[in-house]
Amino acid sequence: MPDAFTELARKTISVYITTGKEISPPSPLPEDMKSRAGVFVSLHKFGRLRGCIGTFAPMSDSIAQEIINMAIASSTEDPRFPPVTKAELDDIDINVDVLTEPELVNDIAELDPKIYGVIVSLGMRKGLLLPDLEGVDTVAEQLRIARAKAGIHDGEKITIKRFEVIRHK
Repeated sequence: MPDAFTELARKTISVYITTGKEISPPSPLPEDMKSRAGVFVSLHKFGRLRGCIGTFAPMSDSIAQEIINMAIASSTEDPRFPPVTKAELDDIDINVDVLTEPELVNDIAELDPKIYGVIVSLGMRKGLLLPDLEGVDTVAEQLRIARAKAGIHDGEKITIKRFEVIRHK
């Protein structure tokens, strides 16, 4: 059953796709949406990715506003997909991932792709991969995908941070 996080994302997408208007955060703001955190909103249609956009550091005043911003972005701005249409709304499944504060990794032995997401960086180039993704079973695969997202080649020295997510479905 959807929770308040996914319900907020669904309402945001539905209103935005049908009216072009952004909704306001709930009032009063639920306690667990008052803090600030990075948020990813992932959309799936018939089990396949349909959109995913997020932030690894908070950009808004609350998790609620972050969810609203990322729900709109994932449904209309993911460059891999056309914008979601009204006809698709009933077929979209939504996940909202709230990220913990990223922490520096000193040894890849501290990673586990089922538990931790990763952020790899080199200068201004950064790539993020969420944890517990289907088909990503090893640390090497996780780091390879994150490097590719950042445009960082094998052999280039990277900084690695890890984070956990609270996943709402």
